[in-house]
Amino acid sequence: MKLLHDKIKAEGKVLSSTVLKVDSFLNHQIDPQLMKEIGHEFANRFADQVITKVLTIESSGIAPSVMLGLEIGAPVVFARKRKSLTLSDNLYSSKVHSFTKNETNDISVSRNFLNADDNILIIDDFLANGEAVKGLLDIVQQAGAHVVGVGIVIEKGFQDGGKLLREQGVRVESLAIIDSLEDGNVTFATEA
Repeated sequence: MKLLHDKIKAEGKVLSSTVLKVDSFLNHQIDPQLMKEIGHEFANRFADQVITKVLTIESSGIAPSVMLGLEIGAPVVFARKRKSLTLSDNLYSSKVHSFTKNETNDISVSRNFLNADDNILIIDDFLANGEAVKGLLDIVQQAGAHVVGVGIVIEKGFQDGGKLLREQGVRVESLAIIDSLEDGNVTFATEA
């Protein structure tokens, strides 16, 4: 997706050989026009699937998921990382380790919003080691629902998450796959 590649090149900040900061358009400040295009691109890539729900994890996956949900007319459900007074029981839960924050969180989704009849498309902002996606897949499995695929805004192709998920037979569609962040430069897989 050229628009996303261009945005990463122009505004992304390489903090190390494994960390890319994209807070000017994806994880802190959000570029609505870019999110609209991302939602449209995911809708096109998964046009061959019947999707009844879009599932993501708070908070950076919400914007692209909402735009996708708007595009395809499906509700968006997001897993919460923190306990809430209004979300305390009747939950599907899983543990997720964050590569960026180096912490493990319990994520939860109310059982009211996922069921065995659902065809779920999982969306997330980044794919590094695949921990967030694995947690979401676990929640979908607990619900007895069907995963039609996983949509990722930015995949770190030099880490194992995408490879491991694909080897397990999970359909993964990434809009930008980064091959390297070495020497402070972003190199996309198509450029390698």
